[in-house]
Amino acid sequence: MSHLTAVNSLAETIKKPLKISSTGLRKYSWLPDVLRIRGSVLTRIIGPVLTVTIFATIIAVLFEKGYDVTLTNSVTPLLAVVVGLLLVFRNSTSYDRYYEGRKDFGAMMSTIRNLSRLIWVNVNHTATPGLSSSTTSAASDDKTLLTSSNLLNEKVKTLKLLLSYAFSVKHHLRGEDGVDWPDYKDVLPPSFTRFDQIGYDRTVTRSYSSVSLRGRNKKTRVAAAQIIAETGSSTPLLTDSYHTVEFHPYPDHLSLPLPMVIAHEVTRLLYKFKRSGYLEVVGPAGTNAMMQLCASLSDQLTAMERIANTPIPSFYGVHLKQCVTLYLCALPSTLVKDLGWKMIPIVTVVAITLMGIEGIADEIEMPFGTDQCDLPLDHYCAELKNEIEYVIARLPQGMEDEDAFVE
Repeated sequence: MSHLTAVNSLAETIKKPLKISSTGLRKYSWLPDVLRIRGSVLTRIIGPVLTVTIFATIIAVLFEKGYDVTLTNSVTPLLAVVVGLLLVFRNSTSYDRYYEGRKDFGAMMSTIRNLSRLIWVNVNHTATPGLSSSTTSAASDDKTLLTSSNLLNEKVKTLKLLLSYAFSVKHHLRGEDGVDWPDYKDVLPPSFTRFDQIGYDRTVTRSYSSVSLRGRNKKTRVAAAQIIAETGSSTPLLTDSYHTVEFHPYPDHLSLPLPMVIAHEVTRLLYKFKRSGYLEVVGPAGTNAMMQLCASLSDQLTAMERIANTPIPSFYGVHLKQCVTLYLCALPSTLVKDLGWKMIPIVTVVAITLMGIEGIADEIEMPFGTDQCDLPLDHYCAELKNEIEYVIARLPQGMEDEDAFVE
């Protein structure tokens, strides 16, 4: 029956028309873009451009009144070469940062997709003959063998952790600390809502059992064993549970980014799957590949942090603005003798061109923000969430459904 259900699900998926997101795709246009103000760099540079225009107007007025405000034509070409080289380098560097940020975030999404697929397919109950004796013994001693339902819950938890890793990277790059963000809802496990708290936390209830004594010292276990032998019960108190207070004695100066905490938990779950024998079907090589993918998440986070935490040096930006301003201030005095009042719109157009290039470079040099020209990280994370939820809801998992799509 499960095979038939899976086949019907696949058939429904195939019948559905392929939906391609058309966001950002439009017909090629020229004149509408030429006349566009909103969404262009003009709104960013309108102040400096008007300042240059006013200065050019003053030069034209002084020239009309007979003042000698003209300069030789040999001045501006010297400045033009320097300004051009600086602008080209500035724009190229900023776009490299923008493209590198998109490439690193895309590589992280690819890693999450691959690791999610491997976990969903490879983590499964294996027949007892396929398990090594040491693995079976260790799993039995640790009481980590799970039912099919519990194992599925663990896999879903791991996939959601990987999904929450993408959201946490987005917030981390934007400097948005904490976990009180709406996109963490139904994704981040509740236990992670207290990962950065210190001091007394809350009262919890725990039960007395022989399992809870494993982590205690030898003297405590011996005393508990005597009580059990005398009373015939493992709960020497009036009830079978007790109340305690969780305490996190962590210094204030110690902290760890949420993405690294999530990566640690994913690695721990992979180790748990391996320890319990749920990765025997892929062997050590497959397990190492999954661990390597988990390590790649940290590498990609570091690459994106390198962009987010390394702005363009302020000296370079200040010097570029000074050179552009000096050139634009010298240009009216060079053109006023030949063009007169016609010089003003020409200087304005040149100012829009040069200042616009610098404004674009300044806009895209930090691609992880929330500005209009920044990378749409919210859209990327939403797409990844839809994919993970589709995997959990509809795709078959592992060997239990190996013939699900075979008639």
